[in-house]
Amino acid sequence: MNFVLNTDPSTLSPVALFLQADIVVKIVMVGLLLASIWTWGVIIALAIKLGRARKRGERFERDFLNASDIDAFHRSEGESDVPVARVFSAGVAEWRRSTTGNTIDREGTRERLATAMGSSVAAEIDKLADRLNILATVGSVAPFVGLFGTVWGIMRSFSGIAAAQSTSLAVVAPGIAEALFATAIGLFAAIPAVIGYNRYSHAVNRIEARLNRFADGFHATLSRQLEGPAMKAKG
Repeated sequence: MNFVLNTDPSTLSPVALFLQADIVVKIVMVGLLLASIWTWGVIIALAIKLGRARKRGERFERDFLNASDIDAFHRSEGESDVPVARVFSAGVAEWRRSTTGNTIDREGTRERLATAMGSSVAAEIDKLADRLNILATVGSVAPFVGLFGTVWGIMRSFSGIAAAQSTSLAVVAPGIAEALFATAIGLFAAIPAVIGYNRYSHAVNRIEARLNRFADGFHATLSRQLEGPAMKAKG
C-alpha cells in the first residue's frame, strides 16, 4: 500500500500548511513542535519520579512506625534512595553529633535537629521540583511564539494581496491558514505544559507537606528522648 502526503493547501492538511509556510513561520512551527516533545518528556519523567517518591515514601513511613529500634532501622533503611529516608538520616546524624558529649544542650539540640531536617526537606523538594520551571516556561511563552508566527503569516497574506491586487479569498486564505496553524501549534505545546505544571506543583507541595509532618513527628520523638533519665544524667 502506498501512502501519499497531502500537500494541497486547500485541504488544510498540516503537512501542506507547513510546506507552504514562509521560512520564519516554519522556524516557529519547528521550534514549537520541539518544545511540545520536550514538554511531554518532562511530564512523563516527573510522573515517574513523583509517583515513585510518593509510593516508596509511604512504605518507608509504615516501616518506620512499626520499627521498635530507631538505630537498627537506620542501619537497615537509612541509606535508602527516598526523600523521607534522607530527612530521617539527617535527623539521626544531627542527633548523634549533638548527644555524644558529656553535657547536652537540650534546647540547642532541638534547634539543630529542626534546622538539619528542615534543610534536608528543602533540598529534597528542590530535587523533586527540578524541571518544573521548563513546564512553566513553555506554558507561558509558547502561545506568544505561536502568535508571532500568526502575525508574520498575516503580514505575508497582506503582502500577497498587494502583489496580486486582489482581495479574493483564494489569495489570502493560504497565508491566513498557515498563520492560524502556528497559533494552534503554540497552544498544542502550551496547554499540556500548563496542566502538567499545575498538576505536579500540587504533587510536590503534597510531598513537601508529608516530609514536614514526618520531620515534625521525628523531632518530637527525639525531643522526648532528651527528657529521658539517661539524658538528664548527662545534662
